[in-house]
Amino acid sequence: MNNALIIYFSKTGNTEKVAQAIKSGLEKASMKVTIKKVTEADQEDFYNYDLVCFGSPVEHSLPPPPVFDFLKKMGMDYRKQKEVTLPVATHINKNCLVFCTFSGPHCGVDEALPVGKYIRQFFEHLGFEVRSEWYEVGEFYGFDRANELGKMGNLVGRPNKEDLAAIELKTIQLARTL
Repeated sequence: MNNALIIYFSKTGNTEKVAQAIKSGLEKASMKVTIKKVTEADQEDFYNYDLVCFGSPVEHSLPPPPVFDFLKKMGMDYRKQKEVTLPVATHINKNCLVFCTFSGPHCGVDEALPVGKYIRQFFEHLGFEVRSEWYEVGEFYGFDRANELGKMGNLVGRPNKEDLAAIELKTIQLARTL
C-alpha cells in the first residue's frame, strides 16, 4: 500500500485540522497522499487509491448538505459504471477510513454515529474494506454553552494539539496494518 486520498468537508476548520493530522501520519508512514475538499474531488476515482480517508462534520446527527450531495453524485457515477453490484464485489487492497468531527452536546458520540455509518455504507457499497471509523470531538462554534456544559465536557479549542498528535499516531498505526 502506498497511495492515499483524503477527502473532507470542513465548515469551521475542525474537520480540516483532523484531515491534516491524518495526512501527516500517512506521510510519516511513507504513503503518497492526495488531499482534497469535497468541492475539489468530484473527478477522483477512488479505485486509484489503496486508502481513501473521508471526513465530515456532523450537523444535527446528519452529514452536511455538501457531503450528502457529493456522496450521492459519486454513488450515481459508480452505479453508471457498474461498480455497485449485487452482491457487493470486494476489491482487494481498497481500504477506507471514515472520520467525523462532532461536539455531541446532548447525547455525546451517539450524535455522530449516523454520519459515520452513512459514509461507511457508501464505501462498503463500492467494495472497500472500511478499516475504521474515527469520531473526533471539536469545538461547537456559535453555541458557547455546548462547549462548556455539553455531554463531552469542555470543548473549547478542540481538536487541540494533543488530539491532533493522537490522530497522527493512530494514522501511522493504521497505515502499518495495510
